[in-house]
Amino acid sequence: MMLGALVNAWVLGLLVIYALINVAYSIRLKHVVVLDVFIISAGFMLRILAGTSGLGIDPSSWLLLCGFMLTLFLGFTKRRSELLTLEQSGVHDRALTRQVLDDYSPIVIEQFMAISAACTILAYGLYTVSEDTVVRHGTDDLIYSLPFVVYGVFRYIYLLHRKGKGGDAARDLSDPHILTALLGWFITVILVLS
Repeated sequence: MMLGALVNAWVLGLLVIYALINVAYSIRLKHVVVLDVFIISAGFMLRILAGTSGLGIDPSSWLLLCGFMLTLFLGFTKRRSELLTLEQSGVHDRALTRQVLDDYSPIVIEQFMAISAACTILAYGLYTVSEDTVVRHGTDDLIYSLPFVVYGVFRYIYLLHRKGKGGDAARDLSDPHILTALLGWFITVILVLS
């Protein structure tokens, strides 16, 4: 908090809100179905806002929209992964698991995942062709990076269902297909913007 206060009042305010949300999440909100994932996503959004504010950069609405939809997608895949783990292990002692999982069903989470995945892809696609993006970067060719994003999202869903992944996005990034999609996206963006 003290470091945030040294940066500016806006960053300090965002850190206070982040801390309050985390306390509320730990005490009660982690047990509220759907809201639990939204709170986690809100935490990521607050970090993005604090980071951009700390650097003196105005966050673009596209960054916030894509980030929000992606973190919702990853949050719901984590819940689905936890349910799959329960189903496969045969554990019926809910005291050993996340209480909110009692309120989720696989069908509902699959729908949430599909909606948030589609919105993530759509938001990124619209970003690549938006007038502001084209003017800012001087090209409308960023759309060529979209297939890598689509493939990465689809591969992540595949890993969840066929390989038992989805519980930890950082570890799941070690998948060779996802790494290749990230590399392809990065190279495409660099080539388009250079």
